[in-house]
Amino acid sequence: MFDCGKIAIIGGGSWATAIAKIVIGKTDHIGWYIRRDDSIENFRRMGHNPNYLTSVRFNVDNIFFSSDLNKIVEAYDTLVFVIPSPYLKNHLKKLKTRLRDKFIITAIKGLVADDNLACSEFFHNVYDVPISSLACIGGPSHAEEVALERLSYLTVGCSDQDKAQAFADVIASEYIKTKTSSDVLGIEYSSVLKNVYAIAAGICSGLKYGDNFQAVLMANAVQEMSRFLSAIYPLERNVYDSVYLGDLLVTGYSNFSRNRTFGTMIGKGYSVKSAQIEMEMIAEGFFGTKCMKEKNRHMHVNMPILDAVYNILYERISPQIEIKLLTDSFR
Repeated sequence: MFDCGKIAIIGGGSWATAIAKIVIGKTDHIGWYIRRDDSIENFRRMGHNPNYLTSVRFNVDNIFFSSDLNKIVEAYDTLVFVIPSPYLKNHLKKLKTRLRDKFIITAIKGLVADDNLACSEFFHNVYDVPISSLACIGGPSHAEEVALERLSYLTVGCSDQDKAQAFADVIASEYIKTKTSSDVLGIEYSSVLKNVYAIAAGICSGLKYGDNFQAVLMANAVQEMSRFLSAIYPLERNVYDSVYLGDLLVTGYSNFSRNRTFGTMIGKGYSVKSAQIEMEMIAEGFFGTKCMKEKNRHMHVNMPILDAVYNILYERISPQIEIKLLTDSFR
């Protein structure tokens, strides 16, 4: 049976904090890479992340904090990457320690910028990490609800099912139910697309489209997602499983969804820049939209919702006009 060994969290945001809470609840010790020393000092002093999910308390004596990524990578066996996708490459530029001998788990809901690769593809292609040592976490799971210990379901994807099960056992608890999957790429790409569709849902909400249309939008979104996943990684999968459809629905409907919030602001007339400034948080779907659009230029999958969101965010086409054209394409 595979042993995850010592586990470290890479990233200091809300989802990283929620995962740290889950893991330390079972292991009693974690390493934690947070890029700013002042954030680490405040964390140690206050007993909680000073910037995200501040209600979650930690015993800081059980955490080895470091702003030096190399120290963390050297000392830990399993590395859970929870860095926003636009910044992943910049953090990894500091790395001088080999990753190929580590168990890499990505909990990143985006593609690697410029390369337009899922994170597992990036770690395999650039850092020579074996496919069997690459995993991902997916599922309908807002960090805020995990922090409140509300019942959540997570799927651990890995081609090596022993490794997937080992980490699933680590994060399982009374409020976290887990299962495993071998569909790493499918989970990763669906987690990018659901952010795009959540922006679309938000735009429609901002434009005062009602619940009836939102349901039609989500029904078309899951079909569009299925077409893309079948094209990029043909595999027998059920897109109605919680890790695909469930994640899409919670991101498209929940008030915790920053992507939906971002889209709502765009629908109400905010510019992209003003919406980003006011949110003060990253809506990864903004970056994911561009990456997916560029990816699909080579694949030619029919993706009208992706095209509409791209046209609104990057071509500055009026949301009213673009969404009206989209509604005419639905049945």
